[in-house]
Amino acid sequence: MENVIELQNVNKSFGDFQLKNLTMTVKKGYITGLIGGNGVGKSTTIKLIMNLLQPDSGDISIFGLNYKGNEKEIKQRVGFVFDSNVFYEHLSLKEMVGIISRSYHYWDDGIFQAYVEKFELPLKKKLKTFSKGMMMKTSIAIALSHQAELIIMDEPTSGLDPIFRRELLEILHEIMEDGQKSIFFSTHITTDLDRIADYITFLHNGEHIFTKKSYQIEEEYALVKGGLDLLDPDTKQEFISIKTSPHGFEALTSNKGRVEEVFGSLVVMEKPTLEDIMFYTKKGTVTDV
Repeated sequence: MENVIELQNVNKSFGDFQLKNLTMTVKKGYITGLIGGNGVGKSTTIKLIMNLLQPDSGDISIFGLNYKGNEKEIKQRVGFVFDSNVFYEHLSLKEMVGIISRSYHYWDDGIFQAYVEKFELPLKKKLKTFSKGMMMKTSIAIALSHQAELIIMDEPTSGLDPIFRRELLEILHEIMEDGQKSIFFSTHITTDLDRIADYITFLHNGEHIFTKKSYQIEEEYALVKGGLDLLDPDTKQEFISIKTSPHGFEALTSNKGRVEEVFGSLVVMEKPTLEDIMFYTKKGTVTDV
């Protein structure tokens, strides 16, 4: 299966923060969601992928190409949807697009106009009058109008109302219908990924925890609930992290089958949310919380 993004042993340090030996891939033709808490390296990873930052060490390739000598070709094929406004606010949308369109070999005015109508974007209004939702629609319309093969989005649903968030997810579904595009986006609103993501990549403290198909997470991970009498130094090792109370314990496992073998019907197992996985992983290995 072809990878549109490959990172191999990528390191990047900022003061106390370090992205450590990051190795991950993004598959062609799928939606991959990037999750993790604040400050774990999501935005740094995206900036490295976009060549807005350079790694201290390691290799990054997009479409099988590295940026050295291939940056223009790569960026012709990538659409980047920003979380914040990066356009000239004193210009109208029509004026801004007049500038941007000259940068792309395959810009298609017909496609752009179709998205303007679909999204009900006012061409003649100044960009400074646009709401966050309108600005997000503008970024998407521009990204799709130069026939980008890879759409990269940094927290695209952050700060948006629930109605537009759902509308945006439907747009992303439509983008994927031809099977030729790939989407990679970071978010802390993990419920959005439940609707559309094919793969989930999880970062924690600058490290790659996993990249898995969405259904694999459901098959492998579980929230486990039981009595305190079931916990001892050996059984605690079956869990990523444990939360205890006077009434019992709740813990996260990444090996449902093993927990079934050890505990049988003495525990209750439930499907964890992505937030559950992030929460318990943050708390650390087999420590009571």
